[in-house]
Amino acid sequence: MGDLACFKAYDVRGRLGDELNEDIAYRIGCAYAQFLNAKKVVIGGDMRLSTEPLKQALAKGLMDSGADVLDLGMTGTEEIYFASFFLDVDGGIEITASHNPIDFNGMKLVGRGAKPISGDTGLKEIQKLAENNDFISPSRQGNIQNYSVQSDYIEHLISYIDPAKIKPLKLVVNAGNGAAGHVIDAIGEKFQQANIPIEFIKIHHQPDGTFPNGIPNPLLPENRQSTATAVRQHKADMGIAWDGDFDRCFLFDENGEFIEGYYIVGLLAEAFLAKKPDEKIIHDPRLTWNTIDIVKKAGGIPIQSKTGHAFIKERMRAENAIYGGEMSAHHYFRDFAYCDSGMIPWLLIAELLSLNYKPLSKLVNDRINEYPCSGEINYKVSDTQLSMKYVEERLLKLNPIIDRTDGFSMEFPDWRINLRASNTEALLRLNIETKRNCSLLKERVDAIAALLKE
Repeated sequence: MGDLACFKAYDVRGRLGDELNEDIAYRIGCAYAQFLNAKKVVIGGDMRLSTEPLKQALAKGLMDSGADVLDLGMTGTEEIYFASFFLDVDGGIEITASHNPIDFNGMKLVGRGAKPISGDTGLKEIQKLAENNDFISPSRQGNIQNYSVQSDYIEHLISYIDPAKIKPLKLVVNAGNGAAGHVIDAIGEKFQQANIPIEFIKIHHQPDGTFPNGIPNPLLPENRQSTATAVRQHKADMGIAWDGDFDRCFLFDENGEFIEGYYIVGLLAEAFLAKKPDEKIIHDPRLTWNTIDIVKKAGGIPIQSKTGHAFIKERMRAENAIYGGEMSAHHYFRDFAYCDSGMIPWLLIAELLSLNYKPLSKLVNDRINEYPCSGEINYKVSDTQLSMKYVEERLLKLNPIIDRTDGFSMEFPDWRINLRASNTEALLRLNIETKRNCSLLKERVDAIAALLKE
């Protein structure tokens, strides 16, 4: 049947029509059920216009291979994660293209206990089965039913905070016309019943697969304006914006300033360690000094892992870590089956704001001044390996401490660099941080950019 280009390293993603269509979705359903020998699977999908037909085709494939299907309707990815570990099922599939263009869609697959299924853990085998399109006839035909775990999921989310400690807060919430709205509504209802004094100001709240306000991807500076403006207009304590399947959340302080994901990792580590001081915290190698400093001061143990959700989840399981965070706004939680959530982070930070009596800008700016960083800068190069080698050779003369967990990291007394090649395109990704020195930061970024030009 030919190669299926929609299978990537961690998930399924492709352009609608040639790369992903109902026939391919059907075959993926058959292949998934056959590979896992699945008897019961949960499925859900985002608000894209192409999601429902793909989901129906996927469900038919699962049933034709003998699996019963629980359809959760419109969901974010983490609702599928939750259902996969909360219910006694063999796994789950979310149909979503998250923040990809409008003519794309995709799937995120997990097995029992919401364990990720990626390249090394079954995705390649599922791809082969789907490509061969030759499936074993099952002894029985599966059935489908609509199902909801929403009330248990909401209860689980709220269990991360102590509602009695929440002080009055006004939060701008921007679902970006993605799938997050119904969860915010359900949390709001729960807060009202429990007299938790949080007020939501909702913008772009209704799910709409035509994306009237642009693709929900708050990493793009042009998509941040609406959240920032609403925060200032309503004098809110914090702004929260999500991507389409809300597995990532992005935060804005009370002045409408976007907060770099790196500093959120430190805040969340602090929130967990305030309750349980000797826990392990996993972080990625791109920017580390701020996180390590916070974790050690709070009595925790910082542990570095390779970038990417499969690596972080695996390392967290191995270390029994309570929390793991990446600067790309993915946050992972032990009690959430080591999965990432875009809802738990803002709840924890709302609690942190209530306990600290400081505005969010103050909590964050103290850390930004302590460890200023460049954020991730991407450079288009013709040969990533050659360019990396060139930069590395120049810097080695300065006698750094070197680490090769991901690309290379080099540590000097007052600055640190991580340079790595993108897995998916001809890009080098650069991150630099310093100790209390913004002019050195600019100087170093310019110097590396000049080396890459050479």
